[in-house]
Amino acid sequence: MTISIIGLGLIGGSMALSLKESGFADTVIGVDNKTEHVIKALELKLVDRVALLKDAISQSDIIILAVPVDALLKLLPEVLDVVQENQVVIEVGSTKKPVVDIIKNHPKRANFVATHPMAGTEFSGPEAAIRNLFDHKTCVLCDIEDSKPELVEVIKKMYVDGLKMRLSYLDSTSHDVHTAYISHISHICSFALASTVLEKEKDEESIFNLASSGFESTVRLAKSNPDTWIPIFRQNQDNIIDVLDEYINTLLKFKGLMLADGYDKFKEYLTQANDIKRILNK
Repeated sequence: MTISIIGLGLIGGSMALSLKESGFADTVIGVDNKTEHVIKALELKLVDRVALLKDAISQSDIIILAVPVDALLKLLPEVLDVVQENQVVIEVGSTKKPVVDIIKNHPKRANFVATHPMAGTEFSGPEAAIRNLFDHKTCVLCDIEDSKPELVEVIKKMYVDGLKMRLSYLDSTSHDVHTAYISHISHICSFALASTVLEKEKDEESIFNLASSGFESTVRLAKSNPDTWIPIFRQNQDNIIDVLDEYINTLLKFKGLMLADGYDKFKEYLTQANDIKRILNK
């Protein structure tokens, strides 16, 4: 099995490591438009070799697109233009509907499988790649009825055997709604909190000295690369705005209870929120 990974950052690099070490891939070819990423991926032995895009595609059974979601809208149709009947193309982006829509009438649509491995960190670039990033996490496969069944089976096997992931299935529209609530809102709120603290607290030494583990974990996602997240926010804007409206309403409700000294009712809401532990600990 030869796999090409286009985009040698956190996700692409981590996939390369795991697919090689699990034995699922005999050869991993790396492609990236940043020379420094190519050099670093070779230094770190994330990939076996590097190649130009068309050369990599021609040699591969699976082509993984691990690039920002705005770049996918241009890159995915171009890759599908040149793949052969038995090759399969996947992408690993955090939005699905805009990507799926851009190739819905492509003659080789069936050679594409939309996937979203739900794993990551706040870091980026080849240096951020880590082993076992995907172990026991969930990968969502979207709109698989539009893909060749035999190619879907190849990708399912890659995620289960090669990356040790669980599988879940959604249509692309539902995927974008759910990720707005469980992923995108977390990032945008983390950015907002970090911006608020930096605006109100000008003493950097105080931030450093007083930051607890709670603060650090809450703003961890604000370290994420804006070049990755602005395209996601743009592509999933309508869903994220709906979630933000709900979140802002909740914050205003909490603020109103504090102003009214309604701490008994406030405690009820916090106790209800504690139920998230039951869901996350399943």
